Amino acid sequence: MTTVPESVIELARARQAARAAKDFALSDSLRDQILQQGFEVLDKDGGFSFRAKNPFPVHERIGDLRFFTDKKFPIAIGLILDGFIEDGITSIQAIKKFAPANTAILVMICGTPELAQIASELDDRTFITQINITPGWGETANALLKLSPAPYLVVMDPSTIFTGDAISPALKTLEAGEYSAVGWRGGLVNIEDGWRSVDDKGNGDVDVLFSYFMALNVEHALGASGFNARAVYYRNADIEFSLRLRQSRGRLLQMELPLEQARHHGYYDTDETYRDEQSKKTYDRILERFRGKTEILVDRR
Repeated sequence: MTTVPESVIELARARQAARAAKDFALSDSLRDQILQQGFEVLDKDGGFSFRAKNPFPVHERIGDLRFFTDKKFPIAIGLILDGFIEDGITSIQAIKKFAPANTAILVMICGTPELAQIASELDDRTFITQINITPGWGETANALLKLSPAPYLVVMDPSTIFTGDAISPALKTLEAGEYSAVGWRGGLVNIEDGWRSVDDKGNGDVDVLFSYFMALNVEHALGASGFNARAVYYRNADIEFSLRLRQSRGRLLQMELPLEQARHHGYYDTDETYRDEQSKKTYDRILERFRGKTEILVDRR
């Protein structure tokens, strides 16, 4: 339990007296002073209580989110944390160790987990927002795109860990203008099995990139209508988006980057029935919209 300093308690007593005297200007000023010391004062019959002020913005719904920051950066990394906060902390710390200091880190926390530890990661380039009513993965990824403080955004799974600077080579490639997206893992749609799988053919132009690490030209991504907001779960949503981007003539590059993947809790520790149902819904949409449109696929086979 957080201990409330005596100085904060005294401010609350003074505020209570100001309210009793109907000096609401003073009351509001004292409330703001309490907030500056990290606490919210809650009025109740015969007194008051406190709760620690959330150190980052909290919104009920994702539609309430308007911005992460008004600062500008050359590139940003977007992490979606639907649970598994420890993974997020590990991923953030590795980013800070290896990525250039002018890389923004945008963290979207979905739901209401225990957040005390991750709050310590806040700094002048790390921005955390919590959405109480959990949005779908596609909707969350689109919010990151639309509100990115940089022209390039990496959509990255928190199970992905930097082992070196993965940002500089990805950014250099995107800035050259030839590619709309650069990633660490991807592949070619398997035409032989009716578009039901993706084969990793190694580095080079690909049909699909996976969101373990997907660096995007934000303008191109939004021009392709972004991720499908109907994609509630992440799996296959990146394939669907990749094909949207290919259809708008965006080029996707798979390249070697200094990254590794820890246990992918978002897959292995998610309810199996939910995971499979949502994954199938997304892939059914892919087959309905794209199967047979070989003109959107790369020539490399």
